[in-house]
Amino acid sequence: MASAKFKSILKKVFIGLIIVFVIIQFIHPAKNINTTVLAEDMNVIYPIPDSVHKILERACFDCHSNNTRYPWYSKIQPVDWWMNDHIEEGKKELNFSEFGKRPLPKQAKKLKKLAKEVDEAGMPLDSYTWIHKDANLTDAEKKIIIDWAKNLSEKISKIPASGQ
Repeated sequence: MASAKFKSILKKVFIGLIIVFVIIQFIHPAKNINTTVLAEDMNVIYPIPDSVHKILERACFDCHSNNTRYPWYSKIQPVDWWMNDHIEEGKKELNFSEFGKRPLPKQAKKLKKLAKEVDEAGMPLDSYTWIHKDANLTDAEKKIIIDWAKNLSEKISKIPASGQ
């Protein structure tokens, strides 16, 4: 008797979970899609060499710019919420699209941190590269990013504060 009651409860819980899963499919955060290039965009303020830009576009911009390329699985909840959280956190840490909004000393510091993260394999995140295999950086690409970030950081550090 207890077994039949347990199966009945389990069935109701399962049906309830399916209903919740279906309902959450209709609740999505706003997409991070903005193709407008802002005056504060890093590439406007400090033109990025094509060799660097291609790497950043492939491995960084989805989470660190105002324009994310969304894969098919982003339409499934709760994956979309999880991705949105990553994107918001990434943009808060470093947003290439709004880089110029930061004071010069913070810009230089962010670039040093970028070089360190890439050098120590902290970026791109493993959770991103597992699915986006093209975002895995070769040693040569890491060197390109690190050298570029360090050089630009040094140049920015030499700009007088009034030069913003």
